[in-house]
Amino acid sequence: MSKPWIINSFKAVVALMLFGGVMGTALAEEVKIGAGAAATENIFSKIKGPMEATGVTLNIISGGPEQAVKDLDAGTVEAAVGGMTFPDWMAMMEKGGYAIPDKSVYKNRVIGKDVVKVLTNKDVTVTALSKEQLAAVFTGKAKNWSEVGGPSLPIVVIVGSKIPGTNSVFQKQALDGAAYTKDAVEGTTADDLKTRVVATSGAVSLGAQGQIDATVNAPAIPEFGRPITLITKGAPSAGVQKVLDFIAGPGQALIAK
Repeated sequence: MSKPWIINSFKAVVALMLFGGVMGTALAEEVKIGAGAAATENIFSKIKGPMEATGVTLNIISGGPEQAVKDLDAGTVEAAVGGMTFPDWMAMMEKGGYAIPDKSVYKNRVIGKDVVKVLTNKDVTVTALSKEQLAAVFTGKAKNWSEVGGPSLPIVVIVGSKIPGTNSVFQKQALDGAAYTKDAVEGTTADDLKTRVVATSGAVSLGAQGQIDATVNAPAIPEFGRPITLITKGAPSAGVQKVLDFIAGPGQALIAK
């Protein structure tokens, strides 16, 4: 025969466990951030898990820096993050036809650095490319990898429409402002570009340090980089401030990997 006090004690324990689970879920804080490829690959993909252990859930909307600003203005994200300087970011928005009447409403800070990498298909066995060789490849002056010390394979340049910050920095620093080849294949996000590079013989594209693995070839190139900038409208929200504090503190060891 069951003893009432045992049953009641068991119910109390179960109720407490359920309450604790509900409270834990309720206490979890979601922070929505719009970001480009550089920030997603180099920062947020590395700190997302560890931040959840602190009670903060990062919801990263990886739509690119242009969309991130639009979402910030619409109030659907709390911060926008892109791989470029704040002035270059604002100039890119205006060039794209997005008017910003008062730039002073934005507060910006640099939270990291992105170094642009070049990814090629594994069959492109070049181990290093100079600035001059990179310019020849990406502008279309060179048509075959044999022209820059590689195998006899046609060069297939893939340019991403969703990584404007990366494209702009590389064009400015590596190509001295020259246009990408008109024969370039159009891709979209950083992940899409890598997938296309892996699947396409002779392919080359731009990527981030965090994308380099055994599925691609990443020749040594001169360093081309840019700051990773976070902007908010007015002062950061409490949630965004927690993210900034984590990045400046324990996140540094994670980002460096």
